[in-house]
Amino acid sequence: MQRITDIANEIVAREGGYVNDPDDPGGATKYGVTIHTMRRLGLDLNGDGKVDAADVQRLDRTQAVAIFIEHYLQRPRIDRLPQVIQASVFDMYVNAGAQAVRILQRLLVEMRIPVSVDGVIGPQTIAAATRAANSAPDHLADAYGIARRNYYYALADRRPASRKYARRRNGGKGGWITRAEEFISPRYHLTAAQHQQRTASWG
Repeated sequence: MQRITDIANEIVAREGGYVNDPDDPGGATKYGVTIHTMRRLGLDLNGDGKVDAADVQRLDRTQAVAIFIEHYLQRPRIDRLPQVIQASVFDMYVNAGAQAVRILQRLLVEMRIPVSVDGVIGPQTIAAATRAANSAPDHLADAYGIARRNYYYALADRRPASRKYARRRNGGKGGWITRAEEFISPRYHLTAAQHQQRTASWG
């Protein structure tokens, strides 16, 4: 079983260093921590009385890991979910916020386990996820990862500016898709041909 800090460090490594992509709604970001998160937390790292891109650039790995553990794992109660899906939901929460929880809740509903789809992890969601994990742990982990992948594809369908995150310039799988598939058993990974077929309508 991975330690929480190990998972958080993996997320930081996966997210990479400072970027400020105009096509990314998150804005200035470093190690996956966005400027919006830093403003919400009041992280004025250079002490100039405002939180801006310069503060994002000053963020270090240790600070990013601490932010993820407290604000993206413990506060939303992801650490209360079954271990088998905890890392994947945690990783998705860093990337998509409460959508990570809604994806899980919709999946549970599809599995005919009643739960409200509200993006909040409460006793109902914890109980429902635990029930699903106890009955089919491997299925739940793969199903959640596949649901993540489908979410990314659907988002890129709706938002052309985001397609570069799902498909590389050479037509291969983009970072969003490879990220989701890190949490899916290899037998459920899409082949290059399947990926190209899925994205063919993007032109």
